[in-house]
Amino acid sequence: MQFAHINGVTLHYQLISAPAGKPVLVFANSLGTDFRIWRDVIVRLAGEFAIVTYDMRGHGLSGLGTPPYTIDDHVDDLAGLLDYLSVKDAVICGLSVGGLVAQGLYAKRPELVQALILCDTAHRIGTAEFWNARIDAVKRDGIASIADAILQRWFTPAFHRERANDLTGYRNMLIRQPADGYGGTCAALRDADFTEAAKRIAVPAICVVGDQDGSTPPDLVLELARLIPRARYEVIRDAGHIPCVEQPEALVSVIRAFVDEFKLGGKS
Repeated sequence: MQFAHINGVTLHYQLISAPAGKPVLVFANSLGTDFRIWRDVIVRLAGEFAIVTYDMRGHGLSGLGTPPYTIDDHVDDLAGLLDYLSVKDAVICGLSVGGLVAQGLYAKRPELVQALILCDTAHRIGTAEFWNARIDAVKRDGIASIADAILQRWFTPAFHRERANDLTGYRNMLIRQPADGYGGTCAALRDADFTEAAKRIAVPAICVVGDQDGSTPPDLVLELARLIPRARYEVIRDAGHIPCVEQPEALVSVIRAFVDEFKLGGKS
């Protein structure tokens, strides 16, 4: 395991090297998960890319910091980690809140970003009322009280029927996240709005969404793609909110095609 002290918080990360000239691919996790969600994508791409992934503050094995958070807290953590690893010109792949962090990283530190892969995310997700209700529920009754409803959005009915053991494992991942870290990131989601910033994205970008995503539905992700100049848009069939778990081969195909189309290469 690898750890770094960034912005007063210990971040758990993983760095997988690759031959010189390969692009650096950075993965940012979603709310209520840690970097293990990317495993089935990473094992298919290792060697083709240098890979960085990490647990956001308040998630996984990373430190809690001082919640509630702003989206800038998460952006600064990722920027600090990339500085620590001497990474620039990376392809940033963020899921859900990770996609907001990716957008924020480009807005704040564009020299770190060569391209954006924005998975199951948007320029703005949910409303203040929605996030405040979720924060209150977690404070009052814990993450377990809302876990079943969240899993319905994360995964398709077929996943629920056919992959019961996996479903149990991902439920465990969710409910074992620190409640303060989860609620703190809900506050960051509540207040994040990249509607105007998305219009200024000038690097190659693709917006990807599962066709059955219950958290950031295809129409919402398409709105983001339309805001970003010349952004690509791709729907992954038979996937909910976390295609990297449910359809990793399809997501890997999207990533490879995107990198090949824009001839992205290592510059770090």
